[in-house]
Amino acid sequence: MTQRHGLMVRCLLAAAVVAAAAAVHAQELPEKRLIVLGFDGMDYELTSRLLAEGKLPNLARVARSGLFRPLGTAIPPQSPVAWSDFTTGMDAGGHGIFDFLHRDPLTYFPKFSTSTVESGDGPAVRLGCWRFPLWGGETKLLRHGKPFWQVLEDHGIETTVVRMPANFPPSGLATRELSGMGTPDLMGGYGEFSFYTTDPSKASLRVSGGAVYAVAVEDGVIHAALHGPENPLYTCGKADLEAPFTVYLDPDEEVVKLVVGDEERLLRAGEWSDWVPVSFSLGAPAGRLARPFLSLVAGSIPAIARFYVRSVHPQFEMYVSPLNHDPRDPAIPLSHPASFAQELAEATGLFYTQGMPEDTKALKSGILTPEEFLQQARLAGEEIEEQYKYVLDKFARGFLFYYFGNVDQVSHMMWRSMDPDHPAYDPVRDAPFAGAVEEVYRRMDQIVGYTLEHAGDDVELIVMSDHGFTSWRRTFNLNSWLLQNGYLVLYDPYADTGSILSGDVDWSRTRAYGLGINGLYVNLKGREKQGIVAPEERLALLREIGRKLLETVDPETGQPAVTKVYIREETYHDRGQLEVGPDMIVGYAKGTRCSDPSVLGDIEENVFADNTSWWSGDHCMDHEAVPGILFSSVPLDRPPRNLHELTGTILERFGIDPAELRK
Repeated sequence: MTQRHGLMVRCLLAAAVVAAAAAVHAQELPEKRLIVLGFDGMDYELTSRLLAEGKLPNLARVARSGLFRPLGTAIPPQSPVAWSDFTTGMDAGGHGIFDFLHRDPLTYFPKFSTSTVESGDGPAVRLGCWRFPLWGGETKLLRHGKPFWQVLEDHGIETTVVRMPANFPPSGLATRELSGMGTPDLMGGYGEFSFYTTDPSKASLRVSGGAVYAVAVEDGVIHAALHGPENPLYTCGKADLEAPFTVYLDPDEEVVKLVVGDEERLLRAGEWSDWVPVSFSLGAPAGRLARPFLSLVAGSIPAIARFYVRSVHPQFEMYVSPLNHDPRDPAIPLSHPASFAQELAEATGLFYTQGMPEDTKALKSGILTPEEFLQQARLAGEEIEEQYKYVLDKFARGFLFYYFGNVDQVSHMMWRSMDPDHPAYDPVRDAPFAGAVEEVYRRMDQIVGYTLEHAGDDVELIVMSDHGFTSWRRTFNLNSWLLQNGYLVLYDPYADTGSILSGDVDWSRTRAYGLGINGLYVNLKGREKQGIVAPEERLALLREIGRKLLETVDPETGQPAVTKVYIREETYHDRGQLEVGPDMIVGYAKGTRCSDPSVLGDIEENVFADNTSWWSGDHCMDHEAVPGILFSSVPLDRPPRNLHELTGTILERFGIDPAELRK
């Protein structure tokens, strides 16, 4: 052996020893673990008060070891916008989510902002009234930008992202993902309940967010059906899918037997069922000609539902939850990998797959009482909490994000019960619910305590929210204001009410209109189908409207209706998706929000009104009025001031340059 060759061998042996020692050392040192708990809508001011009162001991413990501070929210402070800011580290100008609703400039109609279904109008086989597609449509996520978990994964860091809003369908870029807010129910919306009753006074109700069905009792039996979506295979007119069910009423007791397909449940009045599997048969022909094509489509669409029997005698009343996709066999992409949703269902039971499971619409419509709504919200929250315990137990390395929506939804509905100055406040009626919001805050604190106890001492914990909350006392109809100020014109010169969706607006004379919660659009020539405002006149028009909005005073309160207006190109720093959004974001004053009718393009007689709805708390105002919260279990050298900076902080905790999000 030559001296040179011997030296090479010794070097290789030394390198092997060093590598082996490094491998042993790596096994001894656990990988970094970071958990982020997202508590949607947790408000900085209320959290601070509850901390001072000693009611959030586990969050107080986190604050003592690290920090607690306000966290700036998005413009506008709507959940899909804010969570997209956090996901991408960009503002809406980059990720393209500006509201729950965007508008189609060719129709002026609203559309969902976060996802769309691209038609499956490809090759198909037709047999009479039946159409068998050779491939189906595709659900597409409309959020742009690189999610931060993709950067983590690119660096070999395993990520689990559970229920991140505005992430439907799942990006497929994390090791494990379950979709959250934005995930539709079986009907394709955000949740449509059903109510069955023998009471003639209620059977004729027309409600928003659901449907009421009259049923009759014959010999102690009710025959009815769950109403599903349109049959996607049938082309000779509209044919809704149905799943029959039968209810057997006990003649003496407040008890029924519910039969849905092969499923049976005994339910007492006031009792909620567990999840009941439901199957909607597509009813496709089974003849010799059709048989070769049946394998191309499912014979039925699986779903799940919860049933709540309010009363049996003297009138039968039963609420049925929105039809949720069965996580064991969903008709839409719920998770990545696809088996993850099934794993969760098998480990912890069936669960709400719709993005916002708390049935606020049923309470707003008077179908559920406040007590019943809180019961239903608690059921939804407990499912999520049980799944979290399972996911946390499996969390061995890398990054975990887990979302909880109970605070947001309960705050929306119960805020007035703790606000004596709210116009809908009734001291007798609201007294039983005065602690409802606080109770859900304390439940979130218990989740933090569970995490501290079970996650291990090596885990870093961040607790954050996307925005805060406040009382919503006064409504402002932006379209009515635009009408009264000459920017929006109706065909009928004597009308002071109308609707964009009903075709009442004279677009040949309309310069601006409102759609969505905070959005104002210019009727721009070359962009809107019937646009009349020249592009070079757009900015001057927006500044004129903005100035007048800022000068508008609520005659009832004497307070400004609007505190800030945001012209998009002067507000958003990121680019690429500006054209998707409104021309102006309206920052309503604290306590005031765009009215529900105006959100969908309706014009009411009055610009201002008291908010008398159960939906009494909100955050879709000027973003500076509703900051979220940030807790960290460890001190941070540069505490993030807003959602964008928090995204960068997460990457920095793993030693990654936040600039990689932009590459």
